[in-house]
Amino acid sequence: MIKTILVPATGSDRDNAVFASALIIARAFAAHLEFLHVRPDAASTAIAMASDGGGATMVGGLITRLEEEASRREEKAKQLFESFCQREGLALRDAPSDPQGPSAQWCREIGAEPYWVAEYGHAADLLVIGRPGKDEGVSLDTVEGALIDSGRPLLIPPAVPLTAVPETIAIAWKATPQAARALTAASPFLSMAKQIVVLIVAEDQRAPEEEADRLMAGLQWQGLPVSVRHLRPQAHSAADTLLSAAGEHAALVVMGGYGHSRLREWIFGGFTLRVLRGADVPVLMAH
Repeated sequence: MIKTILVPATGSDRDNAVFASALIIARAFAAHLEFLHVRPDAASTAIAMASDGGGATMVGGLITRLEEEASRREEKAKQLFESFCQREGLALRDAPSDPQGPSAQWCREIGAEPYWVAEYGHAADLLVIGRPGKDEGVSLDTVEGALIDSGRPLLIPPAVPLTAVPETIAIAWKATPQAARALTAASPFLSMAKQIVVLIVAEDQRAPEEEADRLMAGLQWQGLPVSVRHLRPQAHSAADTLLSAAGEHAALVVMGGYGHSRLREWIFGGFTLRVLRGADVPVLMAH
């Protein structure tokens, strides 16, 4: 059940595309959208930036510039939100009411975006977050914090907005707790799918046949239209193999986090980061 969706409102030109994708999901499930803007704490940021020996005058000037930039970004974010809601006919609500249907709410906090997105995410059924960019939109730290600390699934849409809830789904399967939780989080989407394909990339010269059979049987017991495809890694990486197959078979990829030993590398290193940045279709992730 998806009834509340959290969407960061960053004040960047990328916001409208993310908003549009979130609304497609909200309409399918008659869900409430919370648009969250996090304004940076200018004083804390200035002190951290000037910690290498800058004097009080330097810090004071930096705070002023950061406050001005934060005000411009917040004003733009609010304008994008208001224009979007007006254009799409979204009712503004801060509490449930009848008749039920898509609705929207503006939320604003001051501080670190990764922290507040995770905090608000605790109470949401789904987070829809744009892909991290170099100079605008959410940061990789925000995506990482939301995934690890919110305990909720993330839907990361592509640059081109969704026009419908995906009806063909690829499950990037590896027998890990993260992949299992991602599968559970994807249940509302799986129940609407017309085609589901489980993609398994063989990493040790053999396809894990038993893992695939168990997963396929479990999904078939739910009455879902599922098949399995075993993939051999291409020359570059298992992630490239998955992306190529997903592009052929699906409009949504469901996956957990894979990678190396350290926490950040384990979640966003290697496989997961490559898929996150390279997928042409939306990615639903859970930790």
